[in-house]
Amino acid sequence: MNTITKKSINGGEFLIKETEAQDIFIFEEFTEEQKMMAQACQDFIDTEITPNIEEIDSMKNPDIIPAIFKKAGELGLLGISVPEQYGGMGMSFNTSMLIADIVGSAGSFSTTYGAHTGIGTLPILYYGTEEQKAKYLPKLATGEWAACYCLTEPDAGSDANSGKTKATLTADGKHYLINGQKMWISNAGFADIFIVFAKIEDDKNLTAFVVEKGFGGITMNEEEKKMGIKGSSTRQVFFNDCKVPVENMLSDRGNGFKIAVNILNIGRIKLGAGILNGAREVISQAIKYSTERKQFGVSINTFGAIKSKLAEMATRTYVSESLTYRAGQDIEDRINALIAEGMDDTQAKLKGVEEFAIECAISKVHGSEVLDYVVDQGVQVYGGMGYSADAPMERAYRDARIVRIYEGTNEINRMLMVGMVLKRAMKGEINLFEPAMAVSKELTSVPSFDTIDTSELFAAEKEVIKKLKKVFLMVGGKAAMALQDKIESEQEIMMNLADVMIEIYAAESTILRTEKLVSIQGEAACAHQIAMTQVYLASAVDRINAAAKEAIGSFTKGDEQKVMLMGLKRFTKMDLVDTKTLRRQIADYMIEKGKYPFS
Repeated sequence: MNTITKKSINGGEFLIKETEAQDIFIFEEFTEEQKMMAQACQDFIDTEITPNIEEIDSMKNPDIIPAIFKKAGELGLLGISVPEQYGGMGMSFNTSMLIADIVGSAGSFSTTYGAHTGIGTLPILYYGTEEQKAKYLPKLATGEWAACYCLTEPDAGSDANSGKTKATLTADGKHYLINGQKMWISNAGFADIFIVFAKIEDDKNLTAFVVEKGFGGITMNEEEKKMGIKGSSTRQVFFNDCKVPVENMLSDRGNGFKIAVNILNIGRIKLGAGILNGAREVISQAIKYSTERKQFGVSINTFGAIKSKLAEMATRTYVSESLTYRAGQDIEDRINALIAEGMDDTQAKLKGVEEFAIECAISKVHGSEVLDYVVDQGVQVYGGMGYSADAPMERAYRDARIVRIYEGTNEINRMLMVGMVLKRAMKGEINLFEPAMAVSKELTSVPSFDTIDTSELFAAEKEVIKKLKKVFLMVGGKAAMALQDKIESEQEIMMNLADVMIEIYAAESTILRTEKLVSIQGEAACAHQIAMTQVYLASAVDRINAAAKEAIGSFTKGDEQKVMLMGLKRFTKMDLVDTKTLRRQIADYMIEKGKYPFS
């Protein structure tokens, strides 16, 4: 991979720059070693999770999840991102994404796994002193100790920095006494390590601490009764004069909010990966059931309505794969480039993820909503049986719902991604306003009708993507000028703009993935991936049109509105696609294979 080429595209710049297919990473490029690790993870799920899923979710045996957790540690699955010097495997960022992907089909355990390996372990890995790393990481990597992350409070959810938990220095200056309440803490019931965020005195920002359960002063409520992920431990945690040595402060005083933000960026893209195998599994089960289920004397998978559902489920999953692994590799490439320039490994990892925080948010939002769509349609394919707790769809449906909430709600993430783009533009980090002005001038000019060489695969689709980027520049640029510093309080417009961003990144990533796959396998071998790419782009154009139109209607009037609507019509013009035939082609192929066959 050409690091210099990759470095030239910064986070968020997909809105104004073109990317070549050969410059992105695609799922099909994972090495044999990475695939073997993924298979080992899948074998672990098939052996330890699937046969015990009822017992896990019943919570009648409180020892089962901790026991499975320790087995995962023995296999090395908890130390994927931990350097070898601390007892881990020291694997690449995209490899850790792949493992998160596979674990996503593990039901409640996926939450246990993600909370420990992500938000529980990474704050120490990225912000800990050498002494803290040496003391805690080996035990966390092997599963000897379990970790949890204590940020959310009853009155501090999305506004995490408003937390009221306090840390008070003792008279001898050797300890902090932590007092406060945290809620929705995954793994709390069996955790040995608590990453706790509290405010010292009247500090504006939080400070983070590594708290051992053995320090005392920690009590908990009973396990929360939840809609889904029932087998994961979720408790309220109370700190009552919890005595924490001063050397257990994580990073510097007041740096806790920055830690929380950066760790959540990683958590978001890991969630984007973490929905994928669950979606694939639901699709495969729906294919199998629709083959076996007979109505009117034939399998229901012969019906167009069912085929349409199966194909759309697969298409959206394929798209999420495409954008998530593109972003993951961009992060990894940036990390490697920064290290090559002499930056410390840890700082490079933090900076690499921070650079692509916009894409992390896109991955989380798109992935979580794809999973919701897939499980909802899975229930529908099963019909009445889908509503039965004896069938697999009921659990999948309930478990999926949380993903749109944790690691920042999708509403918060939508506003964050647009806010980050605008802030970077104001700082000159993204040259957004110059292209936006060019698009504004284009609105009052005579449109050009350049001939497109349709003999080249995706030439027409790439032209559509270029025009869709103009939609964002047109609407986002006008909104920024009209509303100025009030734009972030116009949450509906921010979410409209976010939807445009998400669909552009998703559609472009899919085109690039399929184009690269064709260059490797040939066009004939990729007919179904091409079909999915075309189906998704057609629907993405419609969704962008609807979101942009709603935004335009909310802050423009008169002639300006008419001009923008004419521009929107021009920029979302696309030849009609026979999505019915393409979806049938996709569904027939999957039915023949008996599963989701695209990764």
